[in-house]
Amino acid sequence: MTSTTEPTEPPATWQLSETTLLRFATAGSVDDGKSTLVGRLLHDSKSVLVDQLEAVERASASRGQEAPDLALLTDGLRAEREQGITIDVAYRYFATPRRRFILADTPGHVQYTRNMVTGASTAELTVILVDARNGVVEQTRRHAAIAALLRVPHVVLAVNKMDLVDYKEPVFAAIAEEFTAYATELGVPEVTAIPISALAGDNVVEPSAVMDWYGGPTVLEHLETVPVSHDLAHCHARLPVQYVIRPRTAEHPDYRGYAGQIAAGTFRVGDEVTVLPSGRTSKVSGIDLLGEPVDVAWTPQSVTLLLQDDIDVSRGDLIVPREDAPATTQDVEATVCHVADAPLTVGHRVLLKHGTRTVKAIVKDIPARLTLDDLSLHPHPGQLAANDIGRVKIRTAEPLPADSYADSRRTGSFILIDPSDGTTLTAGMAGESFATPEPVKDEADDGWDF
Repeated sequence: MTSTTEPTEPPATWQLSETTLLRFATAGSVDDGKSTLVGRLLHDSKSVLVDQLEAVERASASRGQEAPDLALLTDGLRAEREQGITIDVAYRYFATPRRRFILADTPGHVQYTRNMVTGASTAELTVILVDARNGVVEQTRRHAAIAALLRVPHVVLAVNKMDLVDYKEPVFAAIAEEFTAYATELGVPEVTAIPISALAGDNVVEPSAVMDWYGGPTVLEHLETVPVSHDLAHCHARLPVQYVIRPRTAEHPDYRGYAGQIAAGTFRVGDEVTVLPSGRTSKVSGIDLLGEPVDVAWTPQSVTLLLQDDIDVSRGDLIVPREDAPATTQDVEATVCHVADAPLTVGHRVLLKHGTRTVKAIVKDIPARLTLDDLSLHPHPGQLAANDIGRVKIRTAEPLPADSYADSRRTGSFILIDPSDGTTLTAGMAGESFATPEPVKDEADDGWDF
């Protein structure tokens, strides 16, 4: 079941092709210019089709605007166009010669905080906009806190509307210093501040001719060059089983394969593995990729693993290295963002979906609700309303092999589902919250780690 043409390590060309894809999200307060920035990026990078631009020009003219409103390239809902705001997450795909992009343009209103969580949950970079006239406001702090909670590796502070403050460097410097200090306190690992005017195009795709005091990259240049790490050697290898393949044909009478997308790390033929939550062990006897046998496979490839022993493996199980298995538990403590309109309450019976596994669960406790404006805690609120972020303790009906979200964003995350109608209730991140050093705690901290 091996192939002599397959490499024993992920080739450099694969790593290069992976790093040419960047998932990023935009965030910021209302009217800070997120959609205009996205439209400017698409327009100036030549990623807009002629008919799309003509439709925007017609819509802008019908509203009495002399120049095309580039925000309309992303604000596609009728309510968004009528109100001039972003309501839902708008995903856009574009590319330059240096990199491909998946962009999530998220709303700025407080009541749509859950949309920002959705858009940033898979992002490797978040662009947080600030109106240069207003500086850092409470929604700016809220979005910085969410980026820290979701452990987004890179944050760009785009100080927009510099044309309305006469492109003054001290204005930009003061905003950048205040935001960076706050983000650092939250544990954001990297902040890059860029002064821009999305409306005029300054420092978005092309360098500004009127801000010669700024010598850093434009927004697009930074997006094209920011490193996207895929450290395969040190990842915890994880394969959530999606499907058991038993063809039972004359050609493959005894074939039994376990198919799924590798969530993290690398699997090789000969690896000793453990199947969770049962804890049974075996050895990888073969790996099939696109119908062909290979020696090694890595994230995010979809593969079929064959095991040396006939053990009970089914959808929802997790295949992991024998020496690097997460602990299984029925008591999950996590930071969550509640996204449903109906509140999440203590005693709430839910379904918990982790990877490909769905189990029954009950909310045992809600120790605290986080106020993102000032990071204060409201202890034991009893419930979480829509857009609330808090700590929860959940008891599951079956053992769950969950990593800490700090170790793996894929296998450390989960969602809570309403068992009556399948509605997504809550997005969860197992383990601790912010990635800052643990302070001296008092009794009111109730387990939070800022």
